[in-house]
Amino acid sequence: MTASDQTDQADRTARTARADAPAPEGTATPDDHALRDAIALDRRPDRPSAVSSTLTFAWRALLKIKHVPEQLFDVTVTPVIFTLMFTYLFGGALAGSTEAYLQYLLPGILVQTVLFTTVYTGYTMNTDITKGVFDRFRSLPIWRPAPIVGALLGDTVRYTIASVVTIALGLLLGFRPDGGVVGVVLAVLLLLVFAFALSWIFTILGLVLRSPNAVMGVSMMVLMPLTFASNIFVDPTTMPDVLQGFVDVNPVSHLTTAARGLMSGTAGVDDVTWALVAAVVLTAVLAPITMRLYRNRS
Repeated sequence: MTASDQTDQADRTARTARADAPAPEGTATPDDHALRDAIALDRRPDRPSAVSSTLTFAWRALLKIKHVPEQLFDVTVTPVIFTLMFTYLFGGALAGSTEAYLQYLLPGILVQTVLFTTVYTGYTMNTDITKGVFDRFRSLPIWRPAPIVGALLGDTVRYTIASVVTIALGLLLGFRPDGGVVGVVLAVLLLLVFAFALSWIFTILGLVLRSPNAVMGVSMMVLMPLTFASNIFVDPTTMPDVLQGFVDVNPVSHLTTAARGLMSGTAGVDDVTWALVAAVVLTAVLAPITMRLYRNRS
């Protein structure tokens, strides 16, 4: 072998060794360049719209139900328990018969069931906050209220399920709404609007309190007087004057009266308007407070 051949062989050996050797740390290889070229974008992606971001987070709320179906326990079992318990424990004593009391009670039980379900909004939000999920959401280039509004919209599916279960059980027990299907649907829609507005209260509690259990406890303290000191179960005319005065201004009482009227076909414009105005006022006042707390939460 000549000296020239020996030199060529040495060069080939050196090139092979360099190709097989790992690249120094921080040095881009040809494969790295190819990967970067493949994922490179010609322009910056458009920022998602407010509607798109909100619907995405609403879908996230529904996926949580899909993966943990036990979350539906309160909207499927609770209305059954309340309806059966109050109908057959108090129906005969309060109205003379369970059938007559059911006609009065069921719209009220529907209201109570859905309003109790709104507590879950603050509970799940506080759970996400304690896990650090909402810190990630706040860092994303999206419409700032999207995570909260999307979660509230997603929870309307839970309210709808609770409404369907309650009405179906009532029909099975003998409830007959004179307002027909249209009246029942309008009553449920009115209830969903009010529940969405009321959910802002529990969203604030989810942002302020430090644990999901604390949110649940305080939320029930808020809901108990609103639901039980109302006309859901009995006619308030038999109550003491002070308690009757509270019942008269309680928005839950007006909501229940409106739902009863829509289901029976005797709805008054005043009660429906009162419930809608209360929902608008709650949202207008509480939504900005919620967003301020959300932005400033450390």
